[in-house]
Amino acid sequence: MGTQQHAGGGYRQKIKQKFNQEYSPEPRDIYFTVPNLISVLRIASIPFIAWLVADHRMVPALIVLAVSASPTARRHHRARLQSGEQDRQILDPIADRLLIICSVLALGVAGIIPWWMIIIIAARDAWMMLLVLWLAQYDYGPLPVHFVGKAGTFMLMVSIVALIFCDIWVNPFVGLLHLAALAAGIWGVGLYWLAGCIYSKQGISLLVKEKRADGR
Repeated sequence: MGTQQHAGGGYRQKIKQKFNQEYSPEPRDIYFTVPNLISVLRIASIPFIAWLVADHRMVPALIVLAVSASPTARRHHRARLQSGEQDRQILDPIADRLLIICSVLALGVAGIIPWWMIIIIAARDAWMMLLVLWLAQYDYGPLPVHFVGKAGTFMLMVSIVALIFCDIWVNPFVGLLHLAALAAGIWGVGLYWLAGCIYSKQGISLLVKEKRADGR
């Protein structure tokens, strides 16, 4: 019995090592850094952006959004990627997910986008949160970011900014831009869910391997 448990534990450890080698940079336990402070400030700015959008105060919302996504913040983000800090795998995705869900919720409250779009985005994020928590029970970190997920996030971000911009003026050009922004948002939702399916396949395969390891 002890030999079986030892073999199962060794198999599980091999799975985790392979997962880390394929998907995760070597983490460093560094927390009090400038990039981390910028990520925390980004997260703190999200409620203000959502409140401004819901109140149709679009110019201040765009200013706060532009500051939170400034080139300086982007440079620190690239430095964080190169340094391999452990918590950036958590802080950065949290900031992106919160910005998307809070922004689309505020746009829905403002009557700018349909509520079905909010429900679809929220359902995807809720499922991914459950999957990450499930994987955490087996000591796995966040799943690796796929380029489809990056594309979906980018399309949604572009759509959000364009929809905020369109609410400032009323003219034929802005009307066309509003339709283009909605189209970008729909494409973004599609890519967002496609990425969710990819992440789900990766996560479920890891969970299946863990179950098999427990049965060894």
